[in-house]
Amino acid sequence: MDAYDLITRNAAEVVTEDEARSLADDPDGKRAYVGYEPSGVLHIGHMLTANKLIELQEAGFEVVVLLADVHAYLNDKGTFDEIQETATRMQEQFVAYGLEEDQTEFVLGSEFQLDDDYALDLHALELETSLSRAERAMAEIKSGDTVTVAQAVYPLMQALDIVYLDVDLAIGGMEQRKVHMLARDTLPSIDADAPTCLHTPLISDLSTGVGKMSSSSGVSISMEDSEEELREKVNKAFCPPSRDPDPDDDGNERDNPVLQIFEYHVFPRFGEVVVERPEQYGGNLTYDDYESLAEDLDSGELHPADAKGALADYLNELVAPGREKIQQQRS
Repeated sequence: MDAYDLITRNAAEVVTEDEARSLADDPDGKRAYVGYEPSGVLHIGHMLTANKLIELQEAGFEVVVLLADVHAYLNDKGTFDEIQETATRMQEQFVAYGLEEDQTEFVLGSEFQLDDDYALDLHALELETSLSRAERAMAEIKSGDTVTVAQAVYPLMQALDIVYLDVDLAIGGMEQRKVHMLARDTLPSIDADAPTCLHTPLISDLSTGVGKMSSSSGVSISMEDSEEELREKVNKAFCPPSRDPDPDDDGNERDNPVLQIFEYHVFPRFGEVVVERPEQYGGNLTYDDYESLAEDLDSGELHPADAKGALADYLNELVAPGREKIQQQRS
C-alpha cells in the first residue's frame, strides 16, 4: 500500500484530497496529530484514530499526540492535577496499544498553551470568530448542556494548536469536522496555513446500530474491559445478516457495528482474519480483506454468531496489552 492509500484508508473524509496527495508525495518530515482529552482509559474511539496514526507512521509521517489537559479543564473534566495524572496514564496505554514510542511525540497542552504568544494569537482568532460559529463548532464535543465561555474558546484553541505543534495533517473523528473547518477558515487571518484534515468514521451504537457508540452513554468497548466483559458486549451487539440493515421501527437509519469494527479496527491491524467454525458447520473461514467477510455475511455463508465470536477474539488481542498496562497502573 502506497503512502496515499495508507493516509486515506478507511477515512470518512479528507479535506482536501489534492492536499493529501501532495503530503503523500513527500511524507518525510511531515507531521500529523490527534488531540485527546485525558479521560483515563482508552476506548474504541481513541483506538480508531490511533489506528490511523499507526498507519501514518508506516507511511513515513512523524506523529504527535496532544494530551489536551487545558482543553479537558475547559470542558469540566476535573481538576488540573487530576487531568495531568490521567494524561500520563493514557500515554502509556497508547504505547501499549501499538504506537511506536520512539516515533511518537507526546505533548501536554499546558506546555505551550499558557505562553504569552499563544494567548495573543488566541485573542486574534477570537476577534475573527463569532460566538455562534464557535458554539456550532463545539456542539458535538462539549460536556453538559450549558454553553460556557470556555466552550467558545475551546475550538479556537484546537485551531491554534495546529500552528503551535507545527503539524501538516490534523486527524479526528467526524465529530471534529466543524472544529477543523473553523481552523481552515480562521488560521489564515493570523498568517498561518490552513491544515489538511482527515476524519475517521464513527462507529454506530453497539446495541442498536442507530447513532454513534458513546463512552458516556450506552454500551462501549474500552481497554478496561476484561475478556469476559468484552465477549459479553460483542455477543449482545446488533448484527443482522446484512451489511445494510433496514431502519428500525421508528424509521432511524442503522449500520452494522460488528462489521464496522471489523473494517475500522480489526483489518487495519491484522493481515488475515480467521473465523473458527466446527467442521460440521463448514469449518474455518479465512479472510484477507474486509469486503470478503462482509459479502459472506450478506450471502449467509458467515453466520452473525460466528462473526461475533471472531470479532471478540481479535478485539481481545488488540486491547490485551493495554488492559495489562491499566492493571499495572492501578496496582
